[in-house]
Amino acid sequence: MIPVCRLEDLPVGGSVRIDTTPPVAVFNADGELYAVDDTCTHQDASLSEGWLEGRLVECPLHAASFDLRTGEATCLPARRAVRTHRVSVENGVIHVHLGVGAGTAA
Repeated sequence: MIPVCRLEDLPVGGSVRIDTTPPVAVFNADGELYAVDDTCTHQDASLSEGWLEGRLVECPLHAASFDLRTGEATCLPARRAVRTHRVSVENGVIHVHLGVGAGTAA
């Protein structure tokens, strides 16, 4: 379990990158928290620097899109999913559980 930041420090529509191996991006999508591997599967670009629309994040490099709930690529040029990670909030602090299937917390 890796602490990320305080819940109030990640506003709705915001994201934060944590420097793990591999790096992970944590998103606050309409009040739901999601964590995915931060690197686009099409080409090396940070998804935490992408655009969030609903539960989708768009890669800033070539506009590939990923569903934060499943990690699935939703449009080309990406074809492979990104890995998802479970997120929890304990005592007001967001935590990521690396390698553990996705879930949401609010």
